[in-house]
Amino acid sequence: MMKQYMQTKEEYKDCILFYRLGDFYEMFFDDALTASKELEITLTGKNCGLEERAPMCGIPYHAVDSYLNRLVSKGYKVAICEQVEDPKTAKGIVKREVIRVVTPGTNLDTQGLDETKNNYIMCIVYMADRYGLSVADVTTGEYLVTELDSQTKLMDELYKFMPSEIVCNEAFYMSGLDLDDLKNRLHMAIYSLETWYFDDALCRETLQEHFKVASLEGIGLSDYECGMIASGALLKYLEETQKNSLSHMSRLTRYATGNYMVLDSATRRNLELVETLREKQKRGSLLWVLDKTKTAMGARTLRKYVEQPLIDKESIVKRLDAVAELKDNAICREEIREYLNPVYDLERLVGKITYQSANPRDLIAFQSSLSMLPSVKCILKDMESDLLKEIYEELDPLEELCDLVGRAIQEEPPLAMKEGGIIKDGYNEEVDRLRKAKSEGKNWLADLETKEREKTGIKNLRIRYNKVFGYYLEVTNSFKDLVPDYYTRKQTLANAERYIIPELKELEDTILGAEDKLCALEYELYCEVRNTIAAELTRIQRTAKAVAKLDVIASLALVAERNNYVRPKINEKGVIDIRDGRHPVVEKMIPNDMFIANDTYLDDKKQRISIITGPNMAGKSTYMRQAALIVLMAQLGSFVPASSANIGLVDRIFTRVGASDDLASGQSTFMVEMNEVANILRNATSKSLLILDEIGRGTSTFDGLSIAWAVVEYISNSKLLGAKTLFATHYHELTELEGKISNVNNYCIAVKEKGDDIVFLRKIVKGGADKSYGIQVAKLAGVPDPVINRAKEIVEELVTADITGKVKDIAVQGSETKKKTQKKLDEVDLTQFSLFDTVKDDDVLNELKELDISHMTPMDAMNKLYQLQNKLRNRW
Repeated sequence: MMKQYMQTKEEYKDCILFYRLGDFYEMFFDDALTASKELEITLTGKNCGLEERAPMCGIPYHAVDSYLNRLVSKGYKVAICEQVEDPKTAKGIVKREVIRVVTPGTNLDTQGLDETKNNYIMCIVYMADRYGLSVADVTTGEYLVTELDSQTKLMDELYKFMPSEIVCNEAFYMSGLDLDDLKNRLHMAIYSLETWYFDDALCRETLQEHFKVASLEGIGLSDYECGMIASGALLKYLEETQKNSLSHMSRLTRYATGNYMVLDSATRRNLELVETLREKQKRGSLLWVLDKTKTAMGARTLRKYVEQPLIDKESIVKRLDAVAELKDNAICREEIREYLNPVYDLERLVGKITYQSANPRDLIAFQSSLSMLPSVKCILKDMESDLLKEIYEELDPLEELCDLVGRAIQEEPPLAMKEGGIIKDGYNEEVDRLRKAKSEGKNWLADLETKEREKTGIKNLRIRYNKVFGYYLEVTNSFKDLVPDYYTRKQTLANAERYIIPELKELEDTILGAEDKLCALEYELYCEVRNTIAAELTRIQRTAKAVAKLDVIASLALVAERNNYVRPKINEKGVIDIRDGRHPVVEKMIPNDMFIANDTYLDDKKQRISIITGPNMAGKSTYMRQAALIVLMAQLGSFVPASSANIGLVDRIFTRVGASDDLASGQSTFMVEMNEVANILRNATSKSLLILDEIGRGTSTFDGLSIAWAVVEYISNSKLLGAKTLFATHYHELTELEGKISNVNNYCIAVKEKGDDIVFLRKIVKGGADKSYGIQVAKLAGVPDPVINRAKEIVEELVTADITGKVKDIAVQGSETKKKTQKKLDEVDLTQFSLFDTVKDDDVLNELKELDISHMTPMDAMNKLYQLQNKLRNRW
């Protein structure tokens, strides 16, 4: 047995070998040491004819899934070696074979996977500065391929799909990509495959055989050499590990990265699209707000929509039309959602069916799901939007499969496939007969016993059973003379004789063989039903995708209605005009509808860049992110949180919000910040939307200000970049750019002071701030009073020292300056400062009216004017 184990282990050196022995999977040697540590199970030993006992540990075969998931989630490969012949009939050692290799990207156990996200495996081929990339989800049958010409684009795809496993050629290790970062930070298992996997002829042949085509033109890969090798190598790897036909991977979809909005890792992270920045939880993300789906398929599809917004106007409008129709038709929408609620994960169910691993309860789940579809299709019949019409056509109720499972499979079957109790009464005559024999065998024997007593007159005749002789008629010696001729003697005892008759022998064969025959026949019929379903794979997958799309549309419609979202207009003129925009997540976190809405306007002309100033905590970051999220929501086909929105299509959204040290790679906060800025400036286009927060804060004031200034100039120049930008900064000097660059405009966050305290009004208003309120924010944060008071003294000294030189000349200008001051006050247009209702200007106006200019020095007048202006602007 150990020789057999070692031969098998030699073939699967890179795997932990689960070796079936009776009711356990055993592991030996290094595998046992690894598994006992990772699974926290007892390590024992076994005498294998060596000088020392071999390390050994084991797990029960019926509990294998939980242990398997734990190992696979840590990046291990596991080869499952099963007994492939019946131990009862085997001669010598039971034959064993590896039936499947389970890896992080090929785990089929739905209990160990997140049903709301795909479990992708990715193959990357690097050759001649080009990347071939193929992605598959073996649980759903999704299979994609593309080609990329840069490492940046590859990273974008990695962050988009977040594969749990990457297989690659050796050259990829030399491409310069930080593989340790992918393994350690992103938890992607990476394996290089042997060179033969990437042989051009083998990849071509593998794909042609799988898709049954004579040439690669039939699947769109004739001019996709690098992508062809990646998809062929991936398919070969899956065939080698899964040892299955993979028939559910029925279509290879070629896609171009240019079909979707590109979102780099920083943007996905900063906008918190599918998980929060700190806790890595779904709650608090955009997906959390939008996801009201009823099915696992719908949840996965919505996640794709969020991570891959569209850039084609026609496709976006198509989705919006469908969302609008279900939003306006609440009764139909809620009926659809009610029917979708019991629908199981058809994509993964059909995957298990084609893998032949689906149990009887999976088929019942499949049948109950199909039973909902006719009602859904009936509701969709009268829909008018193009997308809902398409879904209606794609939605196949599969009534014959629903009927087949309903007739064949028990409503509450066991999990086991080979232990009987699966097939319904009335489906098969032989099953009914055997089941009757199993349950009524005792009655048949009792009837025969009574009949033979009456027939022979032997009053104490008994039908008995033992394992050696089976069933027999027992007659005591006192009645031996009454035994008829057709009784055949089987055994003689001291005080009795045992006989057999043809009728009893027939009953024996029926009763004793009934259970084994019944289990075997039920399994055979079950497999027939399962194979019949698998034969309709394409129809089922098409229906599953239609259900998923419908679920997403209904979810977006419900969210739009509940949250008072509006339908955005989509334009290709580069104008982003959002009125009363709200942050979709923050407004859900703030109680009592206290979120302050704000406008955003950007275009490709005079409103290209908005410089936003104001104190920390005032809401600059929330404001900028909400603008980005509203644009993204519109392009994924969702209604948006605003009173109105006209969204110009963007090809990419970049965000640079905050930064942290990356000490492991020797990068400071400022270096991380500059790397992100460099990435944005090199990869953004004039159609991109940039969200930049505090550029240059990680270095000295003058260096940081210079960098921020130069970045704004670069972005504003249409010959260099010309991208629409929201730029938040504490460098008030940047507000001077408004007059110097035609497409730069100043905005600030309104603040109201009450003595030493401040109130954040969360309102974006025109104009620039000249004060950061850092000390007040520190006070709000709970910094001790002695520190706050000392900070006030220091800032006052610094301000006084700074302005002394500036006002010396004013102080000596006498009456001429007084006249100029009076004239300046007369020219002030006070109406321009009444910016919104929440600010009361009456006190400032009264104070201005009561000023006695004739008794003020020029310096006092200038200072007073400066204070009044700042009060009106809610800054001082």
